[in-house]
Amino acid sequence: MSKVNFAAIYYSSTGTNYKIAQAAVEGAQEAGAEAKLLRIQETAPESAIAANPAWQSHYEASKNVAAASLDDLEWADAILISTPTRFGNMAAQVKAFIDTTGGLWFQGKLANKVVSGTTSAQNANGGQEATLLSLYTTFYHWGAIIVAPGYTDSVIFQSGGNPYGLSVTTKDTGEISSTSLDAAKHQARRMVTVAGWIKNGSSS
Repeated sequence: MSKVNFAAIYYSSTGTNYKIAQAAVEGAQEAGAEAKLLRIQETAPESAIAANPAWQSHYEASKNVAAASLDDLEWADAILISTPTRFGNMAAQVKAFIDTTGGLWFQGKLANKVVSGTTSAQNANGGQEATLLSLYTTFYHWGAIIVAPGYTDSVIFQSGGNPYGLSVTTKDTGEISSTSLDAAKHQARRMVTVAGWIKNGSSS
């Protein structure tokens, strides 16, 4: 049985989505996958980053995380994208990365990938579900297979009850509850399980 390749691809300004992606990698590894933690390149000007101490701190601390590439998307059987909410949509940095995937899409190399998303916002009603749905619209065009967590584990309810994907409400501290991190791990494990069925030709 072939091992599933899992990529947790994130953009994070102050660290929240970085921590979510880290937890997802742990969950994927627990499920037996080969897992990568990958960041989406920062496109904001240095002056904007420097104006926010939390942003500057995370920017410096995460420079050694490998940057996501199109090769990583092609390699992965399962892809989780974690993005902050920006006016009910994905962050511009994530959109810029996604907009480079046209070649892979045209060649059919993103079809049948298992995909899912997670997000964060500062407000409980800050557009988290809309952000995930905006991300999933892209996945439909890829021909990928969206594997949302639904209500497949009690941790979904404990972490806020979002069946579309983990959504976290947090301030600039980037602190996340252990329950939310557990929900990220569950979401990743579920993705790996379904990707394994597809890759190995079994639905058992």
